[in-house]
Amino acid sequence: MKVCKALTIAGSDCGGGAGIQADLKTFQELGAYGMSVITAVTAQNTLGVQGIYPLDPLAISRQLDSIGEDLTPDAVKTGMLFSGEIIRITADKFKQYNWRNLVIDPVMVAKGGSSLLQQEAIQPLVEHLIPLALVTTPNIPEAELLTRMPIRSLSDREEAARRLIGMGSRYVVIKGGHDTHSERIVDLVYDGESFVYMESDRIETRHTHGTGCTYSAAVAAELARGKTVVEAVQTAKSFIQAAIEDQLGVGRGHGPTNHFAYKRRLRGLNPITS
Repeated sequence: MKVCKALTIAGSDCGGGAGIQADLKTFQELGAYGMSVITAVTAQNTLGVQGIYPLDPLAISRQLDSIGEDLTPDAVKTGMLFSGEIIRITADKFKQYNWRNLVIDPVMVAKGGSSLLQQEAIQPLVEHLIPLALVTTPNIPEAELLTRMPIRSLSDREEAARRLIGMGSRYVVIKGGHDTHSERIVDLVYDGESFVYMESDRIETRHTHGTGCTYSAAVAAELARGKTVVEAVQTAKSFIQAAIEDQLGVGRGHGPTNHFAYKRRLRGLNPITS
């Protein structure tokens, strides 16, 4: 039996809603064996980020070597990378071990507003990592920062996607959740030739902590299982929609999504209690 393996390179969220913890939960729910390289430890909960503690670059490099020398991943996703140095290390190791199916979630700002990517790291992300990506999955504010253009309309999103393809990513997914003027959430998928639009209902809730991490992790898990990019994004869209709709209600602030929900729906079970 082939075991499909997915690697996340990201920060730790001690509250369990985002980062490494969200990624590993998502991998598990979608049938991929999850592995992790921790780039930073954060002290955070649903109320915000209380501290960010990046790991020594050597510790990150050795974690990547440990995976590369023994446990070749079928897909890799990046989340919070924090600094230009960490981005360059990640890109070098990705090339050294000839990994494939890289999904970049360009994590820049936490739900509460804390910066998770240093300003100086944006250019290394564009120069060193995005050219290696199979899929890049920014939300609208992240796409604005990467492309240096305002995004106010669907046509703006299309132009931003073209620019990101021009940076080297083979596919781009621009998530539409931040477009609060629309009653429907429209995610845009672009392969350099044609656009695919995926729509879902907007759920009015404050419990959306870790949505970007979970979405990109679902894409990576499905790619590890051999799905096409569009198929992977379709599953990720369904996964995150279920995770938002079936609320856990954990915490006093921006609570986490429900990573149990998608599989429980497939099995016909209640969201949490069965």
